Amino acid sequence: MSQYTGSIPVEDVVRWNADATQRLLGYTIGIGEDEWHRPTPLPGWSRAHVATHLSRSADHLRGITEAVGAGLPQPGPLPASRRFADLEAGADRDGLALQIDLDTSAGALQAAIEKVTDWSAPVELHRLDLTLAAVPLARLHEVCVHHLDLDCGWAADAIDPAAAAWLLRWVLDLLADAGLPALHLEGDSVVADIGDGAERRSVSGSDARLWAWLAGRLSASGVSGADGLRPAFLG
Repeated sequence: MSQYTGSIPVEDVVRWNADATQRLLGYTIGIGEDEWHRPTPLPGWSRAHVATHLSRSADHLRGITEAVGAGLPQPGPLPASRRFADLEAGADRDGLALQIDLDTSAGALQAAIEKVTDWSAPVELHRLDLTLAAVPLARLHEVCVHHLDLDCGWAADAIDPAAAAWLLRWVLDLLADAGLPALHLEGDSVVADIGDGAERRSVSGSDARLWAWLAGRLSASGVSGADGLRPAFLG
């Protein structure tokens, strides 16, 4: 169950997601052929891997949105072996193919989102029982976190503060059962206790920086009180 996201402001999240997607596409269209295949901070992933993952994630979320919106069973994820094979094959493509895939998959997902009439329909994402309203928020997280992975100089501080608050709530739900040490988190608008342990450490920062740190995309020096702590990567 969702503990932190609660009632999601769908119209706002859809708008933030569209803005984030256009920002990412505006950057990727300028990536040179060699630059696509350079490493990123994600171990073993090039920018081409990141782009391929984003495209296939959009396809998966579109499939969920279309099926659940039509009253059909939610499609499950592909087997890990198939996802890995698709990722590696996709990462071997040239920059034009990667850009077209990013653009068309994002556009198809946006079109599916715009057709939704019942955001309260139940879905399961990341083993959490949620509603269809969580799909745009999940996509916003994917787009923002992987824009950071593209290592292009864009930073979490550039995220709209209202969007950052919901991204932080989302990542808190993803990490609720992740075995983190006991933490007391203080953001701009979100305060939460997470993790397990006898002694709770206080970590503070902006909502955007706490989100990026918890997602493994910001070093401990980017927030206060996190020395020696590094959460796991979240895709």
